[in-house]
Amino acid sequence: MASDNINQTGRADGSNPDADPAQQAWKTHRQVIRTFRSRYNNNRKWYDLFADAMTEKFGTVFFLTLNLVWYIVWILWNSELIPWLPKFDPYPHNFLTMIVSLEAIFLTIIVLISQNRQSRIADMREEIDFNINIRAEKEITKILKMLEKVQNQLGMEAQEDHELEEMEMETDLEEIEEQIAIEYVRRKEE
Repeated sequence: MASDNINQTGRADGSNPDADPAQQAWKTHRQVIRTFRSRYNNNRKWYDLFADAMTEKFGTVFFLTLNLVWYIVWILWNSELIPWLPKFDPYPHNFLTMIVSLEAIFLTIIVLISQNRQSRIADMREEIDFNINIRAEKEITKILKMLEKVQNQLGMEAQEDHELEEMEMETDLEEIEEQIAIEYVRRKEE
């Protein structure tokens, strides 16, 4: 029912009219990020889930210690230090070398899968941030123009302000992109 959506403040949208606007904006921002993150996490493929779980386990001190103990036991077992244990991989420990190489290959692939997924998330966040920044810039430009109209209607004398005039202009995204490209090429040539 519609009454189920009304919170303690009596507003259907759940907002508190007395709350600080900055706090409200921050709360909304966090909710959007949580929603975005949970939506993306819910759409992960089985291999993304596997890679994330493995990366989380492999990136621990416990895993490092486990590997260290495993290699030390292996080397001691197959050395002359413990004569009553039968050697199955004598020096130079070719079998151990193969196992370590395979472990490194699989760990690298798993970490790369996880990093690729994180990179896709970062790209999406960057796109969202870019769109929010463009929208905020347009809103600020509009506010500046409105303030100038209010100033004119109140009959206040406006001083010449080149910075303000520049801020009131619409942002040319193509020009910014071109400047970034030129700077990128210049840095690459250095």
